[in-house]
Amino acid sequence: LSLQQDVIAGFLYAILILVVFHPVVDLIDNFNLTYKYAPLIIISLHLALGIFSFTLDTLGTAFGMAAVEKVEEQLASLRIAKRSAPSEEPAYLLDIDLSRPAQSENSRFVAVSCSNKSIRVYNRETLQFLREYSSHPGILSGVRFARACDSAVFSACSDGTVKCWDVRSATQKPVQVFSGYPSNVFISFDISCSDLIVCAGTEKVEQDTFLVFWDARGITDCASSAKEPLGVYSESHNDDITKICFHPVEPNLVVSGSTDGLVNVFDINKDNEDDALISTCNSDSSVSFIGWSGKDYKQVYCLTHDEGFCWWDTAQLDTEEPITLLRVLDVRDSVCTENQGLHYLVGGLYHEKAEKLFLVGGTSTGNIHLISCGTAGLSLVGTLCGGHSATVRSFCWNLADESLLTGGEDAQLLLWKPGAVERSLTKKASRKIASSVQKRVRVHNSSLKSRKK
Repeated sequence: LSLQQDVIAGFLYAILILVVFHPVVDLIDNFNLTYKYAPLIIISLHLALGIFSFTLDTLGTAFGMAAVEKVEEQLASLRIAKRSAPSEEPAYLLDIDLSRPAQSENSRFVAVSCSNKSIRVYNRETLQFLREYSSHPGILSGVRFARACDSAVFSACSDGTVKCWDVRSATQKPVQVFSGYPSNVFISFDISCSDLIVCAGTEKVEQDTFLVFWDARGITDCASSAKEPLGVYSESHNDDITKICFHPVEPNLVVSGSTDGLVNVFDINKDNEDDALISTCNSDSSVSFIGWSGKDYKQVYCLTHDEGFCWWDTAQLDTEEPITLLRVLDVRDSVCTENQGLHYLVGGLYHEKAEKLFLVGGTSTGNIHLISCGTAGLSLVGTLCGGHSATVRSFCWNLADESLLTGGEDAQLLLWKPGAVERSLTKKASRKIASSVQKRVRVHNSSLKSRKK
């Protein structure tokens, strides 16, 4: 798309030279004529440049709209390509991540954190089950692959540790353990895009809430001992830190969200927490999901546990322009889903090619709604049906092949691709998960479930 725009711009520029500037050069050869027609020449040049600029802007807008429409059509055309085989121990699939290969475009592995305190690893293309890591004494709060090494996957646990696993190995021993402080109960975490820093967020214990940081370098060199924290941030949140998300390309930037309603952006290169805090945005509700969006990822957005949506432009922090791009108190009331209903939000994804933010939501019966975000409001792009039979808990978008992975309370892992046709037409039966498992994970509803400290 960018190449097409450049070619057209070059073509228009050539026409501009031939039609306007070439005659001007001829006029310059005759001083008297140039002097006589100087005002006309100046006006003509300004007019030509204005038309040229307007034409480029119009073409850019048209190309941008066409790109967005194409992406929206691709999202709406997603169909089931693969299903994972039924597991011997059905569990909710709470988080999904794809390995990020440095050399090839195709990811090799999929990691899934489950409500039974295990991490399952699958082949990315076939969804064939490869192995499972089940030596977690507490509840998991996510999985993240390293960027430089596509076989290293991280997980955070409520026992106050973050562990790194080598998915090529079947051993139940992690290659590295990052230990927190004795009172820490981790419920969120992320790793920087440079793989240098791991950060985890804690539940509030007494009056303390922490963002804990570790040096993640050399994870395979010192597995015999647990890594101690580099330090903590303790003043910027006053309740559970539910989400952490590092910037996709700036390893020093990280955003955190909390049940206190605050979404904080930090520059961890600064010497202390006060200097590191770049901005604080208030969602006025408990934060359930956060992410980066926009050109150069200058925007931050969040979802809330009562299905609200907030979207801010941090590029406007030092200007007089408003920082809030959009605020929706309840997305369920703002998006028309043609009588199918929107019961909850799962998260958001930023499509880099179209420079467009989308939200993912769904129904209690397993339908998935894809929602387009704009400063004028939200709109439904499409609904993915026939996949899950219960609430969808997790997803992962793969820009390389425009595919979507989803996991749900029906214990199914699904791979969706544009225009795909599922080979097996037999839909897996819904599995009823034990009630004890349901109590261990947060459910989607309008009120935040209380958790034991």
